[in-house]
Amino acid sequence: MIIGVPKEIKNNENRVGLTPASVQEYVKRGHTVYVQATAGNGSGFSDEMYVNAGATILSTIEETYAIAEMIVKVKEPIEPEYKLIKKDQLLFTYFHFAAGEELTKAMVASGSVCLAYETVEKADRSLPLLVPMSEVAGRMASQQGAKFLEKPMGGRGILMGGVPGVLPAKVMILGGGVVGTQAAHMAAGLGADVTIFDISLERLRYLDDIMPQNVTTMMSNEYNIRAMIPQVDLIVGAVLIPGAKAPHLITRDMLKDMRNGTVIVDVAVDQGGCIETCRPTTHAEPTYVVDGVLHYCVANMPGAVPYTSTIALNNATLPYGLQLAEKGWKKACQENPELVPGLNVVKGDIVYKAVSDAFNMPYVDVMKYLGEEKSINVDPNLEQFSREALS
Repeated sequence: MIIGVPKEIKNNENRVGLTPASVQEYVKRGHTVYVQATAGNGSGFSDEMYVNAGATILSTIEETYAIAEMIVKVKEPIEPEYKLIKKDQLLFTYFHFAAGEELTKAMVASGSVCLAYETVEKADRSLPLLVPMSEVAGRMASQQGAKFLEKPMGGRGILMGGVPGVLPAKVMILGGGVVGTQAAHMAAGLGADVTIFDISLERLRYLDDIMPQNVTTMMSNEYNIRAMIPQVDLIVGAVLIPGAKAPHLITRDMLKDMRNGTVIVDVAVDQGGCIETCRPTTHAEPTYVVDGVLHYCVANMPGAVPYTSTIALNNATLPYGLQLAEKGWKKACQENPELVPGLNVVKGDIVYKAVSDAFNMPYVDVMKYLGEEKSINVDPNLEQFSREALS
């Protein structure tokens, strides 16, 4: 198969779809890899490193899209890329369709096959291609929260861990999945007073067992959230309904109960955000203020640490990417049920129901394309699965 790796053009996105190590694995198996010039520079991978791994360097993004049967990216295509995507071309990347109507309509119109990292799902309903970036984003959420709590950054002027004689910051984490767990570990390590909210009692029991003494757990409901928000300094939103828009657990009217300089970090922004006043921001302009509350809603947080996050992402995506390259998307999905829920848009049809529901667009059963020749145990209502976890 011919694989293309374009340079990411989203604001301050420094990650790259394939590392030189991953390129070498594709080439070893007889595939051809084209990498756009300087695509890996932001992550610390030079064109020379890609050439040494067996890739061919192309000068422009147009050439890269034009030649490739499969495009491997990190972030969803943005408007300048829409016209470059070809009919029947396989795009393997993060999409987060439910938060982007324009993107969804553009991919439907393109006739391409869109296999989304974030909805590839194992039998235990874990999301293996979302986990590594969730780990990065969770740790960054507390790191960025600590920074923006500083007075010059617009926060309350609170040191996360306090000092002897002064109380530490109070941190509320909405969601006890991968993001929430990592955010709690980081915040607790800094010495903060942390409370994790989740709707799963089983998950809360687990977290209660593994977390340090400065982390407590609480059942997530509106009453408990409203009762705590006047006391907290930092709120981390880490809520996910796989493939669908995140629910709003913090509403606009709740902001009036928060102290000026309280910081909100909404990691769920890619899926619409779990804070009603959330809107996507960039690393160039990461924050804004609503009713005295500082919002940090960067939609590609791991892009700020591209070396770490690119390698972590490739560790997870490479086995699936190789299957797609070896067998083609159809056969790979027929033989590996984990890939099936990753199919969101196929040749002009939306085949992931949560996406069609988000925009009231027609839904087509994915089996139209995969046929009945293989037994695939896929729940057609995967999007109904709800868990307060970004995992």
